[in-house]
Amino acid sequence: MTAGFTLPASAADAHDAGQASAARGGHQATQAALDGVVQGGPPGAIALAERGHDVWAGRAGTADLATGRQPRTDDRFRVGSITKTFVATVILQLEAEGKLSLDDTVDHWLPGLVRGNGHDGGKIRLRQLLNHTSGVYSYTDDEDFKRKEFGTGFLRHRYDTWTPEQIVRLAMTHQPSFDPDSKNWGYSDTNYILAGMVIRKATGHSYAHEIERRILRPLHMDSTTLPGTRARVPGPSGRAYSKLTGELAGPAEPDSATYDVTELNPSLAGAAGEIISNTRDLNRFYRALLSGRLLSKRQLEEMTTTEPIEGMPAVSYGLGLMKIKLSCGVDVWGHNGGIQGSISQTVATTDGGHVLSLNFNGDWNVHEQRVVEAEFCGA
Repeated sequence: MTAGFTLPASAADAHDAGQASAARGGHQATQAALDGVVQGGPPGAIALAERGHDVWAGRAGTADLATGRQPRTDDRFRVGSITKTFVATVILQLEAEGKLSLDDTVDHWLPGLVRGNGHDGGKIRLRQLLNHTSGVYSYTDDEDFKRKEFGTGFLRHRYDTWTPEQIVRLAMTHQPSFDPDSKNWGYSDTNYILAGMVIRKATGHSYAHEIERRILRPLHMDSTTLPGTRARVPGPSGRAYSKLTGELAGPAEPDSATYDVTELNPSLAGAAGEIISNTRDLNRFYRALLSGRLLSKRQLEEMTTTEPIEGMPAVSYGLGLMKIKLSCGVDVWGHNGGIQGSISQTVATTDGGHVLSLNFNGDWNVHEQRVVEAEFCGA
């Protein structure tokens, strides 16, 4: 929690506070990294770091290319896959309450849904959904989906509604990425669409309702919403931009067309990535989570039991939570997130005592890890 601290209300004040903190020797490298990423990359960026009584807010670039408005550190944005940490937290709370077990099969809760082309929900445990060892095909890898949602087809399909059942059916038209008994790892957005459906079966309420009841209201996360099918981002907020290359967060030529993608129907992401929040709320959530306010010791230990990721020795994945070993040897926990026009990340030290949230309002040539390294390693 950040109780006792109030962030500056205006963008100018927030930036001045950040610069003052940097001048005291705390965050020059972080601000420099933020500035560097927006050169040749996304239009603008915001960041909020908290460590004890030190609260630093930084910004860079432009929030709105049409008006020239500068970013505000209280701007709201789409957090993408950071949503997964919220969903996993609810599942673990339900386990602690005896309403489900991580060893339950997907078929136990969603009989017959995960079937086809080699998929078998009777072999997949809920734990494997949360830590991405299920092998279930990720619907966001489907070429037609990518053309519609990440290519210029987005401009025609941005208000389309996707139901969870429709998303899972799309995934089932493909073969699994691997057998769930193989102990392989592979990131799949479909895993969390399924996890959201399990929450509804176990509680009788949507995952959005349970996240609001169990996390947002108790932590007073007043700037965080689960919009469902609503296309607008509540204010204050900047605009979100994409090159619509057909890939999310990939490279793009600086002089290629830039599209305003702020408005979209977030049902395309659902429980895998629909949340809207701001840096203050995200810091509050991860500090509460890692300090043990949201989960019992046993459930937090389960969440932080990680699986290795082939080819990425510094990164491992728990239950909706990543562990990253930084270049200076510091371990941080958190999640990144990408959705059209918005790339975000929140990371914190193991005890939640030092936390950083950041957002870029463009989804090309983003190197957010530079900012993380600067904040925690001073480089």
